[in-house]
Amino acid sequence: MEQVIRLHVVDYLIIALTFLVSIAIGVGFAHRQKDTNNYFKASGRLPSWAIGLSILATLISSVTFLAYPGEGFSSNWIRLVQGLMVPIVLVFIIGVIVPLFRKVIRLSAYEYFEKRFGFLARLYASLAFILTHFSKMGTVFYLLALAISGMVGYNTLTIILFIGIIVIVITMLGGIEAVVWLDVVQGILLIAGGLIALFIIIFSTEGGLPAIWQVAEENGRIGFGPFDLEFVNLTFIVMALNGIFYAIQKYGTDQTIVQRYLTARSDRDAVRASLMGVLLSVPVWALFMFIGTALFAYFKISGDPLPPDMKPDAVFPFFIMTKLPVGIIGLILSALIAAAFSSLDSDLNCLSAICTEDYYMRWRPNSTEKQQMFVSRLFILLAGIGAILVAFFYTRTGGKGVLAIIFTLYAIFSGGIAGMFLLGIFSKRANRQGVYIGIAASVLFTFYALLTSTPIGLEGNERLMLDLGSLNFTHHKYMIGVYSHVVLAVVGYAASLFFKSRPVEDTLTYYGWIKLRKKEALKGGDN
Repeated sequence: MEQVIRLHVVDYLIIALTFLVSIAIGVGFAHRQKDTNNYFKASGRLPSWAIGLSILATLISSVTFLAYPGEGFSSNWIRLVQGLMVPIVLVFIIGVIVPLFRKVIRLSAYEYFEKRFGFLARLYASLAFILTHFSKMGTVFYLLALAISGMVGYNTLTIILFIGIIVIVITMLGGIEAVVWLDVVQGILLIAGGLIALFIIIFSTEGGLPAIWQVAEENGRIGFGPFDLEFVNLTFIVMALNGIFYAIQKYGTDQTIVQRYLTARSDRDAVRASLMGVLLSVPVWALFMFIGTALFAYFKISGDPLPPDMKPDAVFPFFIMTKLPVGIIGLILSALIAAAFSSLDSDLNCLSAICTEDYYMRWRPNSTEKQQMFVSRLFILLAGIGAILVAFFYTRTGGKGVLAIIFTLYAIFSGGIAGMFLLGIFSKRANRQGVYIGIAASVLFTFYALLTSTPIGLEGNERLMLDLGSLNFTHHKYMIGVYSHVVLAVVGYAASLFFKSRPVEDTLTYYGWIKLRKKEALKGGDN
């Protein structure tokens, strides 16, 4: 971005207040963090509305703040379809998933996979979470710093280091309680910032909302198509299938969400919080997508020039810095920072929970609470430093090179998790040996699909990492994730038929939960 604007002192004060409130929340809850039960689960005493807002804030990051307006500016709303699928899926499964996890696991979501399919299944799922979220944190740090640097001119490395230190300190001190209550503040700030920005865009556009809608519709910015029934290009069906498995994986296997279930006072509160988080997330995603649509119409109608070669993701930050009044700029930037905070603090706490529960406690099962608290904070520190280093590497390479290889590897070794979860919940016949074969098949398929569809080399002289000619994977890359889940589920189930299955505990399957509920209902009737 060529035009750099210096902030007014009022904007600096608003941003400083955001940082001070965040630090105060972390320090305020520090005195309660005496054991891991409180540090990671808040001893199960948080209200459902706060957990719901925390889930919302966790699902929304600075990537959403920047990428969704960029998509709305450059295209229609097809990428919103993924989010629209989430509440549809959850209506059918959330009532089983939440009480199941609250009863079956102590802390780690991946404890369920060990009880259902053995240690290797737990290891595969937890490593997938660690690799995915570790890389995600580095991306969030980098994109946030890049946006702020482009808007106000500060050094990108300095921004990454400053925000990284604050997030690490807050999360280390306050535990999950600080994370949740900080998310509440940040979630409200995020929604307020988005609404204020949209209102200003609408009232700054000649003709207002009707004119925005008309221009957007005439230029193909309204709608969720194309609706062609094919998987090579980005179509509605591709995004819908992607969204279905995203919902299953996020709410059934992602520690950042599952850990929230454990902080609630009861099963009912946990279900209510989950539904609240989803039902708020969809309109927030839509809000930021429509901001991009409105920005397209604004610049089309007003004729105001954009800097040459400006990328769509940079249009919203450009509008913020050049069109918004003093004070509002500070508020919007605070919302952008809050979006990053709410994602990063949750990832750090949950990564620490996984490392402590799945690895340290297995190695040192008789360790004291003091030792567990020490390593929990140490894991947060190490994960935070690692994410900062990943973001630093981004600044040197622009996200290319080694990171592309890292992302390819974690994509290969994290495929099929939702498929494994579906087998565990809905199939009594699926067993450990069959699922391990399914995992191997899923990894091999993902490896093949990525290598035969990913180009390497300099622009204009690119070649596929592996060229098999007519056997190359030609469908849209979003379908790789969908197929990996299907491959694991189908192969895992089919392979299970060749091995003897042991009886499965009722608490580990959907059918068992239905049976247990009927028994409880009958007991209630007898009483």
